[in-house]
Amino acid sequence: MVEATDAVEAACRHVLAALDKGRSPDDQDSADFRRRLDAHLPDLARLFHGLYGTRTDWLDQLAALVNQAAHSWAVRPADLLALDAAREDNSGWFLSNQMLGGVCYVDRYAGDLEGVRAQIPYFKELGLSYLHLMPLFLAPEPHSDGGYAVSSYREVNPKLGTMEQLRSLAGELRAHGISLVLDFIFNHTSDEHEWARKASAGDPGYSDYYWIYPDRTMPDAFETQVREIFPDDHPGSFVPMPDGRWVWATFHTFQWDLNYSNPEVFRAMAGEMLFLANQGVDILRMDAAAFIWKQLGTPCENLPEVHILLRAFNSVCRLAAPSLLFKSEAIVHPDEVAQYIDPAECQLSYNPLQMALTWEAMATRDVSLLAQALEHRHNIPEGTSWVNYVRSHDDIGWTFADEDAAAMGIDGFDHRRFLNAFYVNRFPGSFAHGVPFQDNPRTGDCRISGTTASLCGLEDGTVHAVDRILLAHSVALSTGGVPLLYLGDEVGQLNDYDYALEDGHATDSRWVHRPHFPADRYARRSDPSSSEGAVFAGLRTMISVRSRTPELVGTKLLDFATGIPGVLGYQRPGDGTRILALANFSDLAQKVPALTLSGFAAGALNVLTGNLVGLEQGIVLQPWQFVWLRVTPAS
Repeated sequence: MVEATDAVEAACRHVLAALDKGRSPDDQDSADFRRRLDAHLPDLARLFHGLYGTRTDWLDQLAALVNQAAHSWAVRPADLLALDAAREDNSGWFLSNQMLGGVCYVDRYAGDLEGVRAQIPYFKELGLSYLHLMPLFLAPEPHSDGGYAVSSYREVNPKLGTMEQLRSLAGELRAHGISLVLDFIFNHTSDEHEWARKASAGDPGYSDYYWIYPDRTMPDAFETQVREIFPDDHPGSFVPMPDGRWVWATFHTFQWDLNYSNPEVFRAMAGEMLFLANQGVDILRMDAAAFIWKQLGTPCENLPEVHILLRAFNSVCRLAAPSLLFKSEAIVHPDEVAQYIDPAECQLSYNPLQMALTWEAMATRDVSLLAQALEHRHNIPEGTSWVNYVRSHDDIGWTFADEDAAAMGIDGFDHRRFLNAFYVNRFPGSFAHGVPFQDNPRTGDCRISGTTASLCGLEDGTVHAVDRILLAHSVALSTGGVPLLYLGDEVGQLNDYDYALEDGHATDSRWVHRPHFPADRYARRSDPSSSEGAVFAGLRTMISVRSRTPELVGTKLLDFATGIPGVLGYQRPGDGTRILALANFSDLAQKVPALTLSGFAAGALNVLTGNLVGLEQGIVLQPWQFVWLRVTPAS
């Protein structure tokens, strides 16, 4: 420990000496940066030493990294500097109940960036304060993995626009109170990225940016522990290069994993991150975070160094883009998801367990697993937030822990097989119209594709389809955190079965739930007699009520056991009052008895309708009905 402390102190002296050369102490930018350096350099040095301290050049690499950060700070636009200052005074801005997220593909939803700009009035109508634009960087066509195979982090796909247009859009969104969220795809690049092209040409410096080996010896050794992610694309984790070498590709053959054991890679990606921050990006979605550190003899997922890397990237941001936040994307065991949620690591995190168990409860009509998760896995550290969603651009995977299921007498493997069968309409009585994704007969693994409406039965007009859509969103909107809508779902968009006709999409069933802008459905959103109007009106009511309900600020949640298998209950605490949420996931009316509600005063307010509700006789919930009640604990 003393040796590490000495190394960090030496590193700080080395960096400061390097930084002071040629800088004027009267320069205001330098003075501001130096203040940040005094506060954050020790942490950065400690983290960098933890990753690279065994290398002889680690001090010089750290000094070069800090110089990069200083340059980025010096060119940071004035409006973003003002935003940095404002958010330092209000560090919990993203915990507000005014936060509402929307996510879309630029081309499919709006055509291009100017089309997104034209949608700003609608975003304000809906109540958005957070807009996640799916990957829009330069990527190979048609094999781009939905934009996740990045060929340049500094160029927008020319079909969508330019970096200048993106920067301008970020500013206009910000002026309307909408934060811009982009993906930071930092586990891998496209094989067409400049770094990969140089590696392919044999450049030894850039070959070290990736995990490249001359033969199968090391790949075979790694693959004894590493699982296949996309078996339909390629077996194992390595793919052959044209010159006979082998390169690590966790996902698709054209996505090459970066080698973060090389500090040059960390510095290069830190530079890309700071560049995006200076374009006006507010939040970076840290894509595939669990995979970014590799170590022989391990599964190469969720290793301790992953967390050190994320903290080190955060430290760089505190120097040069202090208002930038990270959102973790780690679809892994719930215990491991929780490890990424920390103010010094990822301030926001997707909540894949709640998402998956909402669908599980709808299939089983039993809320036991969902209630268990809300009780034991929902509350997270102060200063952090869940991003709650009903579905995303990605597939639905059944990420619950087998041990949690076993505690309920459920066999995890068999239960996942049931859920897969139910949601692809291969189970008697299913209302869902999903499509299997990455069906692996050897392992039994499968995930589910489908829009919210199609999975809830709207496609064939199943009874209660609209009720299910609204109930699922009610959980995301009221459990605490930032609710995230896949844009188009608010008008009940359906599966697009023509996805396979589009170039490059035929082998990826996730495109079934990434339809083009459903103009006809949006046109009917004001018609209360239509399913579109019913879904839109129901969501708008929830969004509006949430925004003016102080109990729904933040993420803290208290459990509430209803004692009824089909009825979910939970509480959101306020100042002397609480919001009691009750949701009936069954096909039958259910009564929550008066005794169960006896801990509250007799009178309650249904904040969704404005009606007073008496609790003395209990509450009857119709099939798939939910209520948000403002209650007062009994004295």
